[in-house]
Amino acid sequence: MAVTAFPTVDKCSSNGRENHTVVADMDGTLLIGRSSFPYFALIAFEVGGILRLLFLILVSPLAGLLYYFVSESAGIQVLIFATFAGVRVSEIESVARAVLPKFYSSDIHPESWRVLSACEKRCILTANPRIMVEAFCKDFLGFETVLGTEIATYKGKATGFVCPPGVLVAEKKAAALKKAFGGVQPEIGLGDRHTDIPFMSLCKEGFMVRANPKVEAVSRDKLPKPIVFHDGRLVQKPTPLMALLTILWLPIGFLLACLRIAAGSLLPMPLVYYAFWALGVRVTIKGTPPPPAKKSTGQSGVLFICSHRTLLDPIFLSTALGRPIPAVTYSVSRLSEIISPIKTVRLNRDRAKDADMIKKLLEEGDLAICPEGTTCREPFLLRFSALFAELTDELVPVAMVNKMSMFHGTTARGWKGMDPFYFFMNPIPEYEVTFLNKLPAELTCGAGKSSHEVANYIQRVIAASLSYDITSFTRKDKYRALAGNDGSVLEKPVLQPNKVMGC
Repeated sequence: MAVTAFPTVDKCSSNGRENHTVVADMDGTLLIGRSSFPYFALIAFEVGGILRLLFLILVSPLAGLLYYFVSESAGIQVLIFATFAGVRVSEIESVARAVLPKFYSSDIHPESWRVLSACEKRCILTANPRIMVEAFCKDFLGFETVLGTEIATYKGKATGFVCPPGVLVAEKKAAALKKAFGGVQPEIGLGDRHTDIPFMSLCKEGFMVRANPKVEAVSRDKLPKPIVFHDGRLVQKPTPLMALLTILWLPIGFLLACLRIAAGSLLPMPLVYYAFWALGVRVTIKGTPPPPAKKSTGQSGVLFICSHRTLLDPIFLSTALGRPIPAVTYSVSRLSEIISPIKTVRLNRDRAKDADMIKKLLEEGDLAICPEGTTCREPFLLRFSALFAELTDELVPVAMVNKMSMFHGTTARGWKGMDPFYFFMNPIPEYEVTFLNKLPAELTCGAGKSSHEVANYIQRVIAASLSYDITSFTRKDKYRALAGNDGSVLEKPVLQPNKVMGC
């Protein structure tokens, strides 16, 4: 049957489909992009670093030749082997859950989603490994069934090969659909290439999704579930060209990051702002910051309440003020503490002890705190811990915004000691520090407000200034979503008792 025998997807009516079942291909159908290379590259970089990504790039020409001139199945098999061979299955699942959804969600085809969202039952039928796509399709798009290539494993590690019947293409897709649905015939089949025809022919209606790189992806606010949390180091989708540029930039970027970190750590704080600008780090200051507290008059220090984007927030706050501001942290790596140009004090999550420590620090001068307890990359604010509101009425909200073009400066799954390096490895990292008005006395705990009322008010003020959405998510919610735990890691008691990982 010729491809032209199927009408295009724009001809498919979405009315009255509530009780229908739709089966769709992944690349080029559900997604606008027809190549799965970027998603294999994401996994390769996250599980194996630069060397695994380099290996994938080197074999990708072979994969392309096999895909277009020999068989689609052989080309995909090469990508699977280069990406998965020797990798723990748990690591692949972790990346699929924490990293890939962010990129998948920004590539949803509008016409395909119009049809898919109108149907009650949705099934993905893809040549990609099921382990790659299942978490996103089920957790974020509400797919009931995910049929994909099954990777072979040995003692918890992927071998790089696939299980019978092999890569799901052409007739193998049709066979998988028959096995999953039995004698039930799905109402709609969506595909984008001639190898999708066998499974589309098993459906009551079939529609083709034509290649159109200019079509705009579905906006995220129209998807069933927003992506608040995501992990991974790469900011942009690693197309072959972008992946190559990333590899070429990494050694240069690391040296540049070391120079920027050294300038921030060794120079006097009044000079750091100018050193950063000379080294390509852009710092924008908005609002009017308060003057430093005067110990001679017995004036208590100001507590800066910052939104949390990276562990560098207090450092850029100090850069904007031109003076070092100590910060209380929910723990950072030892390396980050060593290279930090400001004093950092760890909270131990004992409410009474933490309150006493913060009060003593405020007696010595100004202090910074990020009451969200962890970072959030998307335009959301997490729930603010209310402890800070009970300790002082001298509260100044600070809205922090950063921009990164290549690497994220935070992680939930990796080693946090590399966070500042990854941030400064960006060609031109940017930070915007906005000082908002000091909290009026009548809105503080001293005026009879509860600590939760104060914390929620400041959260709303910062969110309004940034046009962010407010959430009730906490640090534990983030780590359960990304790392499968609550963010707490028990260390050996002899070395570091009560250490809590996460920033």
